[in-house]
Amino acid sequence: MSIRLGVNIDHVATLRNARGEKHPDPYLSAISALKFGADSITIHLREDRRHINEQDLKKISKNKKIPLNLEMAANDEMLKIAIKYKPNFVCIVPEKRKEITTEGGLNLSKNYKKIKKIIEDLNKNKIRTSLFIDPNIKDIKLAKKIGTNCVELHTGKISNQIKNKKNYFSELSKIKKCSVLANKFNIEVHAGHGMDYKTAKILKSVNLIEEFNIGHFIIGESIFYGMKKIIQNFKKIL
Repeated sequence: MSIRLGVNIDHVATLRNARGEKHPDPYLSAISALKFGADSITIHLREDRRHINEQDLKKISKNKKIPLNLEMAANDEMLKIAIKYKPNFVCIVPEKRKEITTEGGLNLSKNYKKIKKIIEDLNKNKIRTSLFIDPNIKDIKLAKKIGTNCVELHTGKISNQIKNKKNYFSELSKIKKCSVLANKFNIEVHAGHGMDYKTAKILKSVNLIEEFNIGHFIIGESIFYGMKKIIQNFKKIL
């Protein structure tokens, strides 16, 4: 199976916003990433617009040659924006205003009705849907009931364990079990958060993960080695 690579370009916008000007342009980074081998582009339109803004979404979504994955919180404002711009894919993610980055998966039990309604509306609009969840069996079963097309397993914990040379086998086992069950439910499995080369190599062994979404590491390493090399390195791994 050929694993797809989604490149998250949020931090190109972070760099641009540091000067409050127009450079570097996230749109041009999206074009470049695809040219260098990325299969899709991910952007997270946060409530506080700390990096990607609506103008970025408008510009990128207007180019139908860009397979666009929009990460967004589960609320009515974001649902309206998604239906307006019609990205190819939407991934519902948890969002806390003060967090530096997404800290964990969605609480599907607590927000079941709200998330189910949003997923139904997106599905009606022919937008592929995904839920960003922690790797646990309970949430895979809830994801099935909600009717999502995909789940993206939060890989932050295993990524940190691998980076800190800690035992990661328990977490890897959870990811494998969740992937097997999701596959039985005909839910496509994706992975995202905190990954680098080593994590990607280890998670590739699961065999049932069809898409890796990676951002911070790619943008960070691109400063030293260029985006083309980093994306091509990941494509070789996957």
